Amino acid sequence: MKGGRGKVQKKGKIVALLTKDGQDRVIRLLVDEGLVAAEDVASVQAEVAQTKQPLVATLVAKGLISNEMVAHATAMVMGVPYVDLKNVEMDQEVLALLPLEVAQRSMVVPVGESNGQIVVAMLDVGNVQSVDYLSTLTGRPVRAVMSSGDGIQAVLRQYKGDFTGVKQAVKVTNQEVAQQASSNVKTITQDSPISKALTSILDYAVKSKASDVHIEPLENSLVIRCRVDGVLRRVMELPKAIEPALVSRIKILSNLKIDEHRIPQDGQFAVMVGDREVDLRIAISPVVWGEQVVIRLLDKTGTSMDIEGMGMTGRALRMVLKGIMRPNGMILTSGPTGSGKSTTLYALIKKIKSEKINIVTLEDPVEYKMDGVNQIQVNVDAGLTFASGLRSILRQDPDVVMVGEIRDAETANLAVQASLTGHLVFSTLHTNSAAGILPRLLDMGIEPFLLASTLNTVIGQRLVRRVAEKRTVYQSNEMQTTQIKEIVGDILPKTAEDVAAVSDDLGYAGLPLADQSSYTLAKGIDDQASPGGYTGRAGLYEAIEVDEDIQKLIVAHATSAEVMRVAKEKGTITMRQDGTLKALSGITTMDEVNRVASDLA
Repeated sequence: MKGGRGKVQKKGKIVALLTKDGQDRVIRLLVDEGLVAAEDVASVQAEVAQTKQPLVATLVAKGLISNEMVAHATAMVMGVPYVDLKNVEMDQEVLALLPLEVAQRSMVVPVGESNGQIVVAMLDVGNVQSVDYLSTLTGRPVRAVMSSGDGIQAVLRQYKGDFTGVKQAVKVTNQEVAQQASSNVKTITQDSPISKALTSILDYAVKSKASDVHIEPLENSLVIRCRVDGVLRRVMELPKAIEPALVSRIKILSNLKIDEHRIPQDGQFAVMVGDREVDLRIAISPVVWGEQVVIRLLDKTGTSMDIEGMGMTGRALRMVLKGIMRPNGMILTSGPTGSGKSTTLYALIKKIKSEKINIVTLEDPVEYKMDGVNQIQVNVDAGLTFASGLRSILRQDPDVVMVGEIRDAETANLAVQASLTGHLVFSTLHTNSAAGILPRLLDMGIEPFLLASTLNTVIGQRLVRRVAEKRTVYQSNEMQTTQIKEIVGDILPKTAEDVAAVSDDLGYAGLPLADQSSYTLAKGIDDQASPGGYTGRAGLYEAIEVDEDIQKLIVAHATSAEVMRVAKEKGTITMRQDGTLKALSGITTMDEVNRVASDLA
């Protein structure tokens, strides 16, 4: 068949690859296969005779046929192989066979390897120049198959990292890499293979929405892992010879000592990924087989700063909003490292931010820049610590003060004094639960009567992974049903008439009855876009309002268990209960709740 091929648009119009005769043959094939009715084609033919629009394009626009049907029929007419890519999950190693930039520009994607050849899917399989270009670029023979524009776009969306730079660095001989790292590390420029390798790794981490990148040396290799939604995932394994140059490049960017390998070092720098600026915090530590690097990514555009969207709802939300509306006192959040404490404080500050009040923060580091808030970066080397900075802040006529973390007795005492003198103080502590904040502050030497009179609300939180949009539902087994009843049986609605009122009170729509024999739960479908069936994270929260009864317990040096018992009697929903309610609402799974909150009551 004669080709009549023209310029292919980025979105991919396969009809442009065919002559009119070819298009007619495609239509006849679709009619013969029963994919479109002959009378519908005749009706559209009469219409396009007036509009002068292409017949195939008009049939697609009217929904009578799909782009995938056209692509498949076109491949059959042209006598070339066809592959449907719309619902195919591609391995990242396969995608790495072709740089993302080239794939996007040429509308060509790699789909595998066969007999030493790279197999690519493209719109115009007869474009010899394009195939030759790809063969020259990759240094390998290329075999082309046809796919639709929609299928190729679906594969392009799966690109999370272009590891061409990493592969190029790996090709450098061991001697060249070692010499580059040891002789003159200043020559590791932005265009060097090692720099491109680091760029590729960071680009993958940002696109995967990773919070941390771990570069871990082993005896004979270098392992790269990324923490996505709180769980570490192995990304790749590199030759051991790359380690010195890669670590040196990171040290150069972080302004750290390149020749220091015996003690830990901390630094930071920023990178641009697309149109986003991402701040990176670097921690380098000597380990048995070399130097381990942990990179914390702080993407300023990745968080909505909406407390409701983060998962706080119902009674906890009402208690917290009541606490932040007071003119003075302390709002404290607690949880393990990486549980979103600082993000919660930012979201609460966003709630009260106004031109009528002066908000000053003291942070290490300043993770998110917020208009209308005066943010101060801790600088220990210059003598600006949380304690010294807090003293300075109190001379700046603040209405609201946020201290990134209460780490010592001096900072704790200053925060209490600030709240006593008419300021609203926000801060965080590392404790396992909201109730654990109280004995922790008493251990720091805070007088019980001062603590009782200054605390407004204490918050405990942890993060669970959200169930992906692609999901299935199932009924809980006997063990899960028993566990659900033990955790939330006393707070679920008892009768159908109670469902609306209880669901509204707890903040979760349409909760099931307490005495059901099983409960409907959700689990995500494990695919490339949602590994493990999860996408994103939500917070589990518990909030305790420090009222007169809790104040008496503080003065009496009560344990955290006693404080939580009284708080639950007064309506506090624990983190484990909140997680179970989220599982019943399809937000997360019971496995996730057990993973992050199994140690809680």
